Amino acid sequence: MKNEKNEMILKYGKWKWAAAGFLPLLLLDIWHYQNVWAGAIETGDRFMLTWYMVLSAAGLLAAFAAGYFFLVKGRLSVENFFLGGGLALGLLFLFVLQPLSAPDEIRHFISAYRISNQMMGLPDTNESGQVYIREQDRFIVDLYPDGEEEEPVILGQFLCQDTYHAAYERGLSGTGGDQLVSSGQIAVQTTPLAYVFSAMGITLARILDLGGMGLLYLGRMFNLAMFLGAVWLALRRLPFGKTVMCGAALLPMSLHLAASFSYDAMINALVFWFSAVCLDLAYSQRNVRARDIALLAALIAVVGPCKMVYAPVMGLCLLIPVKKFGGWRNWAVSAAVVFGAWLAAMIIVNTQTIAVYTGGTENYIGWAEETGYTMNELLHRPGLVIQMFYNSFIWQAEYYHLTMIGAYLGQVDQVLDVPYLIVMGMTAALFLLALKKPGDETVYFTGKQRVWIWFLAAAAGGAAMFSMLVAWTPVTSLVINGVQGRYFIPFLPAVLMTVKNGWIVCKTNRDREILYLLLCADIFAVLRLFSIVSMRI
Repeated sequence: MKNEKNEMILKYGKWKWAAAGFLPLLLLDIWHYQNVWAGAIETGDRFMLTWYMVLSAAGLLAAFAAGYFFLVKGRLSVENFFLGGGLALGLLFLFVLQPLSAPDEIRHFISAYRISNQMMGLPDTNESGQVYIREQDRFIVDLYPDGEEEEPVILGQFLCQDTYHAAYERGLSGTGGDQLVSSGQIAVQTTPLAYVFSAMGITLARILDLGGMGLLYLGRMFNLAMFLGAVWLALRRLPFGKTVMCGAALLPMSLHLAASFSYDAMINALVFWFSAVCLDLAYSQRNVRARDIALLAALIAVVGPCKMVYAPVMGLCLLIPVKKFGGWRNWAVSAAVVFGAWLAAMIIVNTQTIAVYTGGTENYIGWAEETGYTMNELLHRPGLVIQMFYNSFIWQAEYYHLTMIGAYLGQVDQVLDVPYLIVMGMTAALFLLALKKPGDETVYFTGKQRVWIWFLAAAAGGAAMFSMLVAWTPVTSLVINGVQGRYFIPFLPAVLMTVKNGWIVCKTNRDREILYLLLCADIFAVLRLFSIVSMRI
């Protein structure tokens, strides 16, 4: 009898947590309906009311399902919670933040379109390197061809009510016009593997004779599916810290990138997976197998050419004890395979890019119309480099934090903001997820291992900043330009896992409740964004 009473009290407590996330979400969704209503009345686009109600119902259903199955029943594992919750959130982000609204998404979309042309055996580029697209898709890269704008208006780059109107007016069906025309856009010069999944989505849309909007949505969905699948595999492989990685993968910025054409979705997912394999081999009971080395080599070979600044992630392999390889000889062979895969991929894909950065005697920053720094100049002026890094951290640390969590979405658009209280709440959630809990007595990292992980993260972050110092910063700037917090996401789970220690311990384990509230906060943030865009006329 006493056990039944305790069980009822425990279940009641879980229902209270579920209600604490669901009920405020319901009330806030109703509150923001008035903003959508105001935008619909002003423009006459009543379809936005229907869209909002459908999106809101989907979000509330996802929150209720997560609360019931993940909290109350406790049936879902963390990885399956991520898979279901990530899918629901990803689709919400995909439709609310319309195609080509993510950072640099137009170039990633064009790169995927180029791969799709190759998949279909069609010409991919003209003599100027501009990618061919279907004539009916021309509106994507030039929304108002007969307008007075000097530069083509790209769909979604400035996310406003007109973007929703264009998506609604176009619909998903094809309109004919499969003749290939120049897009006027040039693809990113990187490994084609970065765009294989989104290109598959584009190709399927073309086979199904979908129009431009259907093509955009399907391409994004395939990229989202890749992200969800890879992170799910990473979570299954992790020996500890599953909730930490799950929390990092459910941040607004992570979801925004995952539900876009950006190759950052692939980079984040594969670095998470690479980290999980290294930690599993280092801290579980299993020994290193040949297929583990093959997996690590394949992951780093795909990630490396996209952003060489993440090369320090290979240092996580050094956490694995030599005895698990069966001796120094096997360790050396394994290290050579992983590093060799990265090096071969770099040589095949990025030789020209590296030559441009290292061999130039002059550097011109196009966006600023000013002279920039050269690699050779910076290597001979270490004091200047230190000063620029110092200034950037002192003046822009807050910006890096906000843009890592996802305060400013779209093209780092401060109107498309996630409220500051939500950003700070998510930051606190990540910290709490990382702390030691009752029943979890093992602190895996030694002091030296923590320092090593911090060093690797600092090296990757520093390399990202240095690359932007060369590629994006004019000599008149006092800080490094172009650095965004999203560049630090790949190493975020590993760094957070080092927070766990023996002298700060949570009295109770509320990881499931925290993840659930994080999901509810994401749903609120994305539906609020819909209401903002609806009024942005």
